[in-house]
Amino acid sequence: MFFLVYHPLVARDIISINRDIRQRLAKAIPERLSSHPESYGKPLRGDLAGYWTLRVGDYRVVYRVVKHEVWIFAIINRRDVYSEVMNRLSWGASAQS
Repeated sequence: MFFLVYHPLVARDIISINRDIRQRLAKAIPERLSSHPESYGKPLRGDLAGYWTLRVGDYRVVYRVVKHEVWIFAIINRRDVYSEVMNRLSWGASAQS
């Protein structure tokens, strides 16, 4: 079992998502990421190597698995998520220290 840890700005991400997608996310995230995060996600490459993405419709959940935790960095539309998550990476680096 994995414990889900959300970046503080994820709350802002969720506000802008329509209700139907929010409901799908509310079901998919705990169902998939708290049990087998690497089975459901797709590994990212390049600057985001070591991070994973879970697709829910046009939205992407970007996360990293650290021991028995899943750090969720962003839940954003696919067109914007990767540039936004690069801005949030320092949170994960400081949390590891």
